[in-house]
Amino acid sequence: MRLEIENLQAGYGKAQVLWDVTVTVEEGEFVAVIGANGAGKTTTLRAVSGLIRPRGGSIRLGGVDLRSLSGGQIVRLGLGHVPEGRQLFSGMTVLENLELGAQVREEAWKARHSTLREVYTLFPRLEERAAQKAGTLSGGEQQMVAVGRALMGLPRVMLVDEPSLGLSPLMTSVLFGALSAVHRRGVGVLLVEQNVRRSLQLASRAYVLENGRVVREGSGGALLEDPQVREAYLAM
Repeated sequence: MRLEIENLQAGYGKAQVLWDVTVTVEEGEFVAVIGANGAGKTTTLRAVSGLIRPRGGSIRLGGVDLRSLSGGQIVRLGLGHVPEGRQLFSGMTVLENLELGAQVREEAWKARHSTLREVYTLFPRLEERAAQKAGTLSGGEQQMVAVGRALMGLPRVMLVDEPSLGLSPLMTSVLFGALSAVHRRGVGVLLVEQNVRRSLQLASRAYVLENGRVVREGSGGALLEDPQVREAYLAM
C-alpha cells in the first residue's frame, strides 16, 4: 500500500509548521524522516494519521484521500501509528493495551490471537508481562507495547515516532530489530527518529526536514555520506 504526502501544509493555531512537504512511502518500503527538534517531523505524522487537519496539499493511502477522514477511518484503511511518548493506558494490563489495537478493524479482531503470538515472538518480554499494568513497565517495555499495539491492527503502513527516545542502547537495538522484522514482512514503515545514523542505516530512502520544509532526500546510504548531513546530524 502506497502512502503519498504531497505539498502538505499544517500547523497549530496561527502557527504554520509544515510548508509544502512531499514524502512518499512505496509499497513495503522503509523510509526515514530526519531533522532537528521542531523541524516538523511529528507534525507530519500527526497530519497523516488524522490527529491534526492539513491546511493544504494532499495525503493519500492506497489512493484514498485521507484529509476528510477521522483517525479511526484512517486506521481501518491500514495505517498504524506508534506515537511519540507511547501514550499507553497505564492502568490497563499489557494484554489489554495490545488487544485495544486489534479492536479498530474487524479483520484485526478476528486475527487477534495469531497476531498476538507474532507480537510475543517479536517481544518475548511482553508475554512475560502480559498481566502486568502498563504503567509499571520500564520505558523500553512500554515502547514494545506501543509498537505491538500498532501491529495488532494489521497495518499495511506504520508510522513510528521517536521509538528510541530515552532508551538504553540495548533496548534501542531491540526495537530497531523489531522494526526491521516488521518491514521484512511487507509492512511499509515511515520512521521519525533522533538516532540519525541508525535511521539511515535501516531506511531504503530518507528525507531531511528543516523548518518545516524538505531540504534533502535520497537513499539512506547516500545521505549517510552527504557532508552536510554528516556535519549537521552525525557530528562528523
